[in-house]
Amino acid sequence: MDIGTLIPRHAQYRPDHTAIVFDGNRLTYAAFNQRINKLANALLAGGITKGQMVATVMPNCQELLDIYWAAAKTGIVVVPMSPLLQPKGLAKLLNDADAVMVFVHPNYAPLVDASRDGLDIPSDKIVLTGEDHSDRFRRYEDFVSDAPSDDPPDAALSDDDIYNIIYSSGTTGDPKGIVHTHYVRANYCTMFSQAFRMSPESILLQTGAAIFNGAFVLSLPLFYNGGTYILHEAFDMDRVIETVRDEGVTHIMMVPAQIIQLIDHPELDPDDLKSLECVLSLGAPLHLEHKKRFDALLPGRFYELYGLTEGFMTILDKNDFPRKPESVGACPPFLEMRIRDDNGSNLPANEIGEIVGRGPHLMPGYYKRPDLTAEAIKEGWLYSGDLGYMDEDGFLYLVDRKKEMIISGGVNVYPRDIEDVAVAHPDVSEVAVFGLPDEKWGETPICAVVLKTDASVAEETLKDWINANVAAKFQRVSRVLIMDDFPRNAAGKTLKRAIRDGLLP
Repeated sequence: MDIGTLIPRHAQYRPDHTAIVFDGNRLTYAAFNQRINKLANALLAGGITKGQMVATVMPNCQELLDIYWAAAKTGIVVVPMSPLLQPKGLAKLLNDADAVMVFVHPNYAPLVDASRDGLDIPSDKIVLTGEDHSDRFRRYEDFVSDAPSDDPPDAALSDDDIYNIIYSSGTTGDPKGIVHTHYVRANYCTMFSQAFRMSPESILLQTGAAIFNGAFVLSLPLFYNGGTYILHEAFDMDRVIETVRDEGVTHIMMVPAQIIQLIDHPELDPDDLKSLECVLSLGAPLHLEHKKRFDALLPGRFYELYGLTEGFMTILDKNDFPRKPESVGACPPFLEMRIRDDNGSNLPANEIGEIVGRGPHLMPGYYKRPDLTAEAIKEGWLYSGDLGYMDEDGFLYLVDRKKEMIISGGVNVYPRDIEDVAVAHPDVSEVAVFGLPDEKWGETPICAVVLKTDASVAEETLKDWINANVAAKFQRVSRVLIMDDFPRNAAGKTLKRAIRDGLLP
């Protein structure tokens, strides 16, 4: 199960098929394979060996793809870092990952420079890509210039060899290094290929950040099939629509905030998106209101994935959406799911408890943290920290993050229940509900919102509307906060904790 064999296979059997489209350039599989080989040989010549960690601090770019697949060929472990980290945080994670080399985009050279006092990495192991260079960093062109484009030596990879470490977003605590082996990533290739109906003729547009785990959900099965991968530097809705129309894109992944932008686009012609076969929502729950609006706009294309980078997921198939629109789907083949109470006992259908699961995507553990691994994985089952329930047909319904549940006056208040009401207001685009300390109730619900373009409603008016429409008195919010936009991580996920912390004294 060596994923490093995928690109060479396509380079042999379909060498002239377009593999990569980025920044106006097109690479065939033969040309892409040669780029990967040059970097792989340069890494080995630079003293980086199988099992050592190479980090990236990069946006979406060609070199990031080269690094991903050079690591796959050599057995070197790739560790993509978020460019949104602060210098101290970056240094901490680079050291925690035992990174021996870092590839840096010029946009983030100041960030890496500011973190260098806390780094254990020598200057000649910091490599700067792009056209602008600093004398303090090694140039990418120089690093690969003398390397041959022939196949590197066989790395003799096994299923258990590590391919990457993905650090968690830290939305509920300190980031943890989540380990994925070649076996885990090979299962991404095969299972998601079937789930999202990919073929060698598929064309994937990656417009969100390629450094977070969700990006691998479609990219790995795309490269498994030998399809075409189109990469945008950053998300831009007008460019997304243009690319889908002009390139005949069949598959795209979006986080909820991006799907909301799509359905709210004032000049969208659905005919421009007629080539799409799969629009995958992931990264955070998409509210039912937005699901319905999307399906009305582009029927028969909506998929949703609920999952954890640690290795469990459910998929709402496009054909199941009409009959189970409120769910986040069911387990793919070979995965199992249970709903358990606080004592670890399985709960029957329609009872709320913690979502636990197991299957071939499961991580071997958190990097260098056996203690946290033991807390998350018990007897082979991954405890998600999310609350939900299954119906009689085995479909999963999310309730909320266990840690985000609000206890107000001794009553459990689930933020998602309030969010489902608030997002139905005609002026509201996005919602985030969380709890703040309260002397009388212990905690009280707060509702932050982003309004639709050109919408206008007073905070008190919106609060009264929400409180008149929630199902129970204990779900009433004590405050509505209207924001221009929510703070987000590199994956586009809303950072509720950052909003909450900004309101604390």
